[in-house]
Amino acid sequence: MKNKWLLIPVVASLALASTACGGSSGDEAGGAASPAASATVAATSGPKPELKALMRWMKDDYNTYPVAKMLEEKTGYKVMYDMLPADKPADKLNLLIASSEPYDLISVGGDNTFKALYADYAQKGALVDLTPLIDKYGPNIKKAISQKSFDAIKVNGKIFAIPHTTSVTVGSDLMIRKDWLDKLGLPVPTTLDELTNVLKQFKDKDPGGNGSNNLPLSLRGDAPMLDNVIGAFGLSNAWNDVGGKLIPRAMDPAFKDYLTYMSDLYKQGLIDKEFAINKDATVKEKFTSGKVGVIPVNWADVPTIADALKKNVPTAEYLYLPALKGKDGKAGFGASFGFDRLTFVPKSSKHPEDAVKYMNAKLEEETFKNMAIGEEGKHYTFKDGVYSPILPIFNDERNQATNYLTGIDEVKYPIYWQARVRKDQRLFDAWDYLNQKQPSELKFANPLGLAPYLAQYAKDNAQLEQLVTDYATKVIVGGEQVSGLDAFIAKYKAAGADASYKEVNDWYATVKK
Repeated sequence: MKNKWLLIPVVASLALASTACGGSSGDEAGGAASPAASATVAATSGPKPELKALMRWMKDDYNTYPVAKMLEEKTGYKVMYDMLPADKPADKLNLLIASSEPYDLISVGGDNTFKALYADYAQKGALVDLTPLIDKYGPNIKKAISQKSFDAIKVNGKIFAIPHTTSVTVGSDLMIRKDWLDKLGLPVPTTLDELTNVLKQFKDKDPGGNGSNNLPLSLRGDAPMLDNVIGAFGLSNAWNDVGGKLIPRAMDPAFKDYLTYMSDLYKQGLIDKEFAINKDATVKEKFTSGKVGVIPVNWADVPTIADALKKNVPTAEYLYLPALKGKDGKAGFGASFGFDRLTFVPKSSKHPEDAVKYMNAKLEEETFKNMAIGEEGKHYTFKDGVYSPILPIFNDERNQATNYLTGIDEVKYPIYWQARVRKDQRLFDAWDYLNQKQPSELKFANPLGLAPYLAQYAKDNAQLEQLVTDYATKVIVGGEQVSGLDAFIAKYKAAGADASYKEVNDWYATVKK
């Protein structure tokens, strides 16, 4: 069978710690200078000031985690770390910037919230222009990070941050009960029509033995854009290239077809009737208790789901679906792409040159590799081009290492990073299927991933996305009719979509090939 690779019998799980991937999607790496230069940097550079860094939240203390000591030894810089809170980090950051706290470097998330704050700080003169400092003190930085990445974070033509980009990463897909398919003699669906037939068979023939509680498909009410299925309509991302323009889903003619398909499934009883109020944990519980045949699952959650399903249904088997084809042959997965984080130097820094020197030293080839995955033979093994973690020490001493990254080698780190998903074979198999076994033409990177700060888009996007989510959920459950889509689109445009569309496409016209 085509999908035999991910026929994962739910067997006894390996005693492997931590399935989380260190807080990053995957993508970074190395430096430029020789290992000897890295090893002797402290001895040849003379006295260095103690630096003060503000980092993103993590569960361990930055100051005592093993990576901090290693970096001090390799770079010669002692760094005192503070971190932003897990809740409302942007509010805390605003207070610290306003009070001119003398941090030498600040590392924050790369999402729209922090991209907007970064651009605002830069425009208001709160950040150091790193352009001349990188030219003078950052040869490793310049070698490791692409011009494209730097261009995406420039403000008024200047570089005010070191970008940490992510790889193009597919996160989620539909997981199906393979044993249910086998019980009914059904092949793995490859098209929307085949999926619909499978869901009907799951409903009518009750392969799970749940009677009236048997659920063919379940998903969250706040996520009505169903992974994989949405791609069969050419709507893999929130914005998609249509004829050379970026179009938000709600304004794409295919959106009506998607809503019609999903609402028809709901009317036929093929979607969980509680869909609109389902939370993420609820959907997972329904699947792992053996009641649901198909749900969307992020690859990072596979080991946890496998363990819970095995406990409740020891004979259960599951697999990911291939990219489903729609009636016109469209298929594909949306893929995240953009910034994992940004690191900048505030004007209040007492040592801006040393902050850049420190970030540059962290990108010495061996130092960076040590920071990312540790020492060969101690934290990882390397065989046949593959980095594999040595457990449990990798989890103990490098599981939080991604939080120390302040710039990455965009060529090498995606390879190093794979050690993180090899902590559990099921985790690796799920990630590998979506990100290495899928044809490249079926993975659609978020086209706004490396867009610069777009003021109108940043201001209105969250509100607009919520409007679309709420409307789609109502249509699927019958609270709104697809016939009212034109009226909704008019409301959507008036709420800021027209202005965002213009701004986004003015930018897109400057970068598209």
